Amino acid sequence: MNMQEAADRAETILTHIQNGIEPVVTWGRGPSSDPICTDFKNDATGKGQITRRKHVLTIISPERRGSFLGVVERSWKKAGYTITSVNADRRNPSMIATTPDGFRISLLVGYKGQVFLDVHSPCVTESNVADPPVDPGAESLPPNPHDPKDPLADGPWGLPYLKSPFWSAKS
Repeated sequence: MNMQEAADRAETILTHIQNGIEPVVTWGRGPSSDPICTDFKNDATGKGQITRRKHVLTIISPERRGSFLGVVERSWKKAGYTITSVNADRRNPSMIATTPDGFRISLLVGYKGQVFLDVHSPCVTESNVADPPVDPGAESLPPNPHDPKDPLADGPWGLPYLKSPFWSAKS
């Protein structure tokens, strides 16, 4: 597998996870990266790694975060992914899993309910990598009212801002 094939596989994993969440949430694209893999002397090995990221733009209320992670966990297990770590912290829960082909997936809840989803490939043959695709409907989203330069926003995308009758509700 080369880096472009790994990027395509990471996109497939992201799409599978997104499609497994009901009711649906709105996602935004996070920064992607494609660093080279190095040996113990930090020399290039001719291999590289892909990271693809998304974040949830829908507000997930504190009361619904456990349910959200439960939905994702069931989806991962159904897909044959191995859950390798679960942090059941009430405010900032997280999960990490691996796929049968060696990709690592992490889902974590951060500051004020930001939900981050990362997919990391194993080291694969180095190659050129196309930019990630633009998410369908991304252009039609209302602008985020939160200041993306807020140091507490934890990234260039700001805080979640779209409401869901289910995910944003208090129980």
